[in-house]
Amino acid sequence: MPPRPPSIVLTIAGSDSGGGAGIQADLKAIHTISEGKCHGCSAITCLTAQNSCGVTSLHSPPVEFLRSQLLAVEEDLYPSAVKIGMLGTKELADEVGSWLRKLKENGEKRAPFV
Repeated sequence: MPPRPPSIVLTIAGSDSGGGAGIQADLKAIHTISEGKCHGCSAITCLTAQNSCGVTSLHSPPVEFLRSQLLAVEEDLYPSAVKIGMLGTKELADEVGSWLRKLKENGEKRAPFV
């Protein structure tokens, strides 16, 4: 029997340049908790300049860029689960909500959301 392909877990969150939170921590947790049986994908909503002492700068990408990330993952690496973290701005949060509603309207029921 061929090996089963890994389940896809999408994390939608900010990036932590210090590596202790956000996308970086999520991808590490996905790999560790699943014992390597899940493939972590990401859509980045916010870039931070931070370390273990704090955040010194923050940048949110345009909504169109987040939309491009979500559609790229949906097209080729459809998630079995979605984890949502810091969304950065109301506009980015609205875009994530629209994307999730579209999946639901299209009858996709495969992805639990955390």
